[in-house]
Amino acid sequence: MSSKKRKVLDDLEQPGRKSQAAPASQQSLNVAASDDAHFRHLYDRELDFKQLAEKDVDFAAVLQENGHLDFTEPKAVMQLTKTLLSLDFNLKLELPDDRLCPPVPNRHNYILWLKELVDTSSYEPPGRPACGLDIGTGASCIYPLLGTTQRPSWRFVATDIDEKSLQYARENVALNHLEDRITVLGRQPEDTLIPLRGRESEKVIHIDFTMMNPPFYESEDDMLSSAQSKVRPPHSACTGAPVEMVCEGGEIAHISRMLEESLVLKEEVQWYTSMLGKASSVETLVDKLKANGIDNYAITEFIQGNKTRRWALGWSFGPMRPAEHVARVKTSGWKKVSPPVLAIEVLSLHPGRSIDHAITRINEVMRSLELLSWNWDTDARKGTGRTRENVWSRASRRKKMRDQSTSFSVLSSAAPGSDPVQCRLGFDVAVEMGVPTTTVTVHWREGHDAVMFESLAGFLQGKLKDLG
Repeated sequence: MSSKKRKVLDDLEQPGRKSQAAPASQQSLNVAASDDAHFRHLYDRELDFKQLAEKDVDFAAVLQENGHLDFTEPKAVMQLTKTLLSLDFNLKLELPDDRLCPPVPNRHNYILWLKELVDTSSYEPPGRPACGLDIGTGASCIYPLLGTTQRPSWRFVATDIDEKSLQYARENVALNHLEDRITVLGRQPEDTLIPLRGRESEKVIHIDFTMMNPPFYESEDDMLSSAQSKVRPPHSACTGAPVEMVCEGGEIAHISRMLEESLVLKEEVQWYTSMLGKASSVETLVDKLKANGIDNYAITEFIQGNKTRRWALGWSFGPMRPAEHVARVKTSGWKKVSPPVLAIEVLSLHPGRSIDHAITRINEVMRSLELLSWNWDTDARKGTGRTRENVWSRASRRKKMRDQSTSFSVLSSAAPGSDPVQCRLGFDVAVEMGVPTTTVTVHWREGHDAVMFESLAGFLQGKLKDLG
C-alpha cells in the first residue's frame, strides 16, 4: 500500500497562522539555514482568510461572503492549499480531484521538526547538506517541495507505488524546477520501503533521514466505520483514495516494517522517522524500539487548531543525540514513553549575580579533566566537551594522580586492541540568559550512556553550587 494517509479531515481545521507573514521570495530562499525564523513562525496565528483573499484572487473566488471557508467543499480546500504554498513558499501545485490534498501547516510542522532533529544531532552548524527519503510521497510531493524550499542544501528521494500519484508528483517537481534536487522513484508493493537495497538501489546513493505519513486505517471497513462513528460531520473534505488511506495492519504495521528494515541498515541512515495519527501507536512502537535495544529516539506532538493532534517518532542507531525540546514531549502523560533526559540544569543564578564567575569556574573545572576535547564559544556562552570515559569520578582522579606520579600517560591504561580516543559522551555546558533567572545547563550531545551523562551533571552541579 502507498505510505500516504490523509484521511481525517480535521487536519485542515484552522491551523494557526501569523497573518502578517510576508510571502517567501527567491531571495529569501537563499538565506543561511540558521535564519529559519521566517518559516518557523509562519503559522503561529490563525489563518486570516480575508487577508489571503486580498492577496490571491483565486482564493477570493472560493471564500464565502461572510469571510468563512467551507471546509466540506473540496474545491475550497484545494485552493487554500495552493494559495498557502504560493504565498508562503513560492511553490506551484497541481492535484487530481481523487487524491489527497495536503493541509500545508500540518505538513510544514513535520518539516520544521525534521530540521531541528537533523540540526541538533550534529556538531556541524545548522543547515548541513542532507538527503531525505519521503516514503509514499503522494500526488503533491509536498514534503520534498517544502523541504528543499526551506533548506537549499537538502535533496530528496520521493517514492510511491501509485502510478497516478507518481505522475502528478513528477509534474509538481518539474513545475517548481526542482528536478536536480528531488528524485521521484516508482516502487512496487513488495519492494523495500527504503531503496538502499534491492531493485533500483543504484539510483539512491545516500539517505540521511526518512519520513512518511502512513495510512492508519487497517481496512476500508475500518475507514468507513470510523467515519460513521463520528458524532458530528467532518470538519473538512477528504479527497483521498483508499490506496493512500488504508494498509493492512494500519500505521503500526507500516512503521514496524520500516523498523525491521532499519535493523538491517542501522547507521546507513541517521534518522528513521514517521508521522502517526494515533497516540496509542506511539507507546506500542516505543516498546518495539526498546525491545530492539534502541535508546536514541525522539517523540514530538503536532497540534493543529483546537482539536487535531498528530505525533512523530524518530529513532537512530548513531550516537548523536537531538536537543531536549526536539526529542521529548513536555505535556503530561508522556513520561513513560519519553527518551532519557537530554538536558539537566546544574546552576540557577539569581538576578544581579555576575555570570563571569560561573563561566570562569566552568572552564577551570573542564580544563582540569582529561577530556578528549573542550572548546568554549565566548559569543554563545557555551562549551562543548567529549570524553572517552568518566574522568570526573574520585576513582578516575586518584588514578590520574597515580599515573602522573609514575610518569605514565592516562591513555596507556586503555585495554589492548581498544580505541583510546573513542568518545563515549559528548556534551554542551551552556549559560542560558533568562528573566529573571540565568541558568547553567548540561546538554547530552553524543553517546548511549545515560548514567555517565547524569554523573557528569551531578559532578558539575557540585562544583558550581557555591555560585548560586
